Amino acid sequence: MADFEKPEDLFGSSDDLTKKIEKNIQKYKGMLPLAVVAIIIIIALASSFYSVGPDEVGVIRRFGKYTRTTNPGLHLKIPFMEKVNKVKVKYIFKEEFGFRTTKAGIVSRYSPKEYFDESLMLTGDLNVLVVEWIVQFKIKDPVKLLFNIRNPRGTVRNISEAVMRQVIGDNTVNEVLTTRRVEVNQEVENKLQEILDSYDSGIQIVTVKLQDVNPPDQVKPSFNEVNEAKQEKEKVINQAWEKYNKIIPRARGEAEKTIKKSEGYALNRINRAKGDAAKFIATWEAYRNSKSVTQKRLYLEAMNEILPKVGKKFIVDSKQNSILPLINLGKSGGE
Repeated sequence: MADFEKPEDLFGSSDDLTKKIEKNIQKYKGMLPLAVVAIIIIIALASSFYSVGPDEVGVIRRFGKYTRTTNPGLHLKIPFMEKVNKVKVKYIFKEEFGFRTTKAGIVSRYSPKEYFDESLMLTGDLNVLVVEWIVQFKIKDPVKLLFNIRNPRGTVRNISEAVMRQVIGDNTVNEVLTTRRVEVNQEVENKLQEILDSYDSGIQIVTVKLQDVNPPDQVKPSFNEVNEAKQEKEKVINQAWEKYNKIIPRARGEAEKTIKKSEGYALNRINRAKGDAAKFIATWEAYRNSKSVTQKRLYLEAMNEILPKVGKKFIVDSKQNSILPLINLGKSGGE
């Protein structure tokens, strides 16, 4: 193989090289515009087709102005003039506050980092709580979402935190921890939706849910002691009410029974007195009209009541001077 010590040995002289380049330029000069046009056509065709996913809609803007909304599937648009924004309208977005999920699943994993800047809140009775919650939302109007707010997720996060702080500040620590958790969720959801609607954001809140509410670690022992004292107080009160509910109703029942019994006795005595008085008056009227008959009837009635109560009866003739000789004095119950 020959050794080339100079460039001219490989390419020839510089004049020959320049002539070759000029010749090639002249040869392909006429094809350059066609190549550019072909590239532009290919790019235009490639950008004319777009597909929309099953949980999305396509919002078409022509020179920045909204023109139409397309459903899932394959569609055409005017290249270089129209731009498509794909918006997930069936997907449920979730924002977490006070914690972060690193891996979701059957056993979820959470970030060990503490987010006190968004979870530390002051209650209405001046207690401090660490509040963790989630907000789920979806897009109900993609056009409003694109044109009316710049950062949808950031907007939802900022408003959610502000509303949650307001609601927590309107309730006591015990209400937030126990009795009004559901009411707090509903109140935050309503206020959050009201603010987003005032922004014409196109966002619909699906749910707001408190996840974990606890006092800070520094005050947990004291907080637990206070809760134990309150629970003991409630226990004593409940025991007292239990005894009250056992004794008082029974005493009221016995008192009511005594009162009813007294009223019955009084009514019975009054009715008997009225009956005796009416009977006496009737007897008096009968005696006044027929003294002998009434006298005899009263005597017979009195004897009818007395004689059955007498054990032994001895009948003596008022005209007899001595006791009857055949009377058996030793037989009990004889007449």
